[in-house]
Amino acid sequence: MRSLFLYSLMLGTLCIAYGQQPGKTVLYKDVTTTHLPYADLQRLSMDAGIADIDQDGDLDILIANEHRPNILLINDGKGKFTNESASRIPQINHDSEDIGFGDFDLDGDLDIIVVSEDDKINELYLNNGDGTFSDGGDRIPVTGTSNSVVVYDVNQDGAPDILIGNNGQNNILINDGTGHFKDETLKRLGEFTDVTQDLTLGDIDNDGDQDLMIANEDANRILINDGKGFFKDQSSDRLVYRNTPEETREVDLADIDGDGDLDILYGNVQAFVQGAVRQNRLLLNDGKGYFKDITSTHLPKDDNRCFGVAFLDIDNDGDADIVTGNTNGARFGGSTPFSVYLNDGKGNFSDATGDIIPENITGRGFDIDFVDLNGDNIKDLFLSNRGSQDFLLFGTK
Repeated sequence: MRSLFLYSLMLGTLCIAYGQQPGKTVLYKDVTTTHLPYADLQRLSMDAGIADIDQDGDLDILIANEHRPNILLINDGKGKFTNESASRIPQINHDSEDIGFGDFDLDGDLDIIVVSEDDKINELYLNNGDGTFSDGGDRIPVTGTSNSVVVYDVNQDGAPDILIGNNGQNNILINDGTGHFKDETLKRLGEFTDVTQDLTLGDIDNDGDQDLMIANEDANRILINDGKGFFKDQSSDRLVYRNTPEETREVDLADIDGDGDLDILYGNVQAFVQGAVRQNRLLLNDGKGYFKDITSTHLPKDDNRCFGVAFLDIDNDGDADIVTGNTNGARFGGSTPFSVYLNDGKGNFSDATGDIIPENITGRGFDIDFVDLNGDNIKDLFLSNRGSQDFLLFGTK
């Protein structure tokens, strides 16, 4: 009996140390304090871009740091990170919001685009070939109050182009193959004004090209690609709109029901739009890119201000689950758990908040990344928090 008691006590202690209750499966271990430069990350993290920046075979982290210099964390190959920002990337204060990577000058290494909101400076950093970067911002021909960026070869010429989501006219910038860009917005997107918070690409109509999802503080949009990088607004035909205001912060795509097409998740807030309903929305694709709202039957009710959403298989059962980053305190303050909704494999989601992610992992969640950072072939979580501690969780199974 004594041995059984000691075993139970040890098991309970282990689970509590990981932020879990006894009897729960531990899928993620919090290694923040041992593997991140803790003091350096108590900043205003808006987005994390993850890529092999120094070309050594592992994934590094770039943090878009609002109103402060961006942070570049270099991986030692085992998921332990060192802050090498000052020696690798220009250290300038910008209102950095979102990050994209691409080999813009086609020299074999990754360059960086960071878009900024309040100061309207879009940052282009060209890789010197050794994981250090020089400012190439004069190659970007537009300015704007920008919140989102996507890197994609729009015209299929082998050179990555840039799409920018703005408060105002969104932009498409076409790369000439040397990392210099031409504004082709009006002929490729058309002229319209939105308060855009997020852009996401996906082939929603199954015709082999990438269509554009636009998440707005006003009506969201779907723009359909003609196959040559020219987009047509077909939102009114394809989307179901609410009768109440909707302020969407982020949009993501995944096949939630295993039928081979991409479905839509809108992460919603109430921050700047009066009367906006916070409930996130789930839309089901009919296979041709037309959508039905299944929120009330397939997604748990919530009243979070959801600033980040991600489809990911967090429980490793082969389907797309949902994780959201939430910021519920006044004036974007407070500390809120990250929500977890598990998929039953058919697109029905149940609330598992507190069951999967350790319960001590709370903050002001703005971004969620799900990649293998320590080289064990198990995906890990990097959680970006605006004005509170970022977290690194290693997957254990």
